[in-house]
Amino acid sequence: MTFCADCVKGFVHEGIPQGKVEEIGGINTYVAIPTEDDYPKDTVILFLTDVFGLELVNNKLLADDFARNGWKVVVPDLFNGDPVPKDAHNPGAAYDVMKWLHSGHTPADVRPIIDKVVAALKEEGVTKFLVTGYCFGARFVFDLAFDKVIDVAVVSHPSLLELPQDLEKYLTTAEAPLLINSASNDRRLNLEHQANADRILGNGNFAPGYKREHFEGCDHGFAVRGDLTNPQVKAGKEGAFRATVTWFKNNSKA
Repeated sequence: MTFCADCVKGFVHEGIPQGKVEEIGGINTYVAIPTEDDYPKDTVILFLTDVFGLELVNNKLLADDFARNGWKVVVPDLFNGDPVPKDAHNPGAAYDVMKWLHSGHTPADVRPIIDKVVAALKEEGVTKFLVTGYCFGARFVFDLAFDKVIDVAVVSHPSLLELPQDLEKYLTTAEAPLLINSASNDRRLNLEHQANADRILGNGNFAPGYKREHFEGCDHGFAVRGDLTNPQVKAGKEGAFRATVTWFKNNSKA
């Protein structure tokens, strides 16, 4: 269970977040709400971040974009205020992400944080969870699907998956329709892994629903912290977002 160098690379995007941070289940959580009040109150998008968490404005801006499409979005602080610092992006930075991982940020440390937020949301009347996970966060999309906690699943350039084992387990254990947003240059989900995903879950093998979108000219991290001055990467980020919105809409109908 490892990261690659691209897990701590990327670009900070410009914008001013419109949501706010509040406590849900005792966890600091960024919350973005649609401007119109007719959104479904029993449904949330649970947004599980990369290693940069709430410190990286990109994550909040992306949550705002989902809220504009008609859902309440919650983005828990998965790291208790200790994410990978955003200056790890800087050229020449040699941040030891594996040391950070094993200093209180392993899946065993993070899953209880997510469970607290989910439990609190259920108490508030939420019954449907649409979940999107980026890089690090994708690990928990799979785990929540294995435990049948969530209703619809999306992962973009996932990290920390055991492949192909987790794909095979998804086929036999999960029930949430799954979308994978993949890139042409991704050491964590390389072309062989992508082909395995299609072989294992595609062609109707996974009855609840499976789809993989593929974005050429994009690297690991493109969907949340890509270089938007690069036309291919910009198109990839926007394409992954549109694919995720469409997947949620098509698979969350009553």
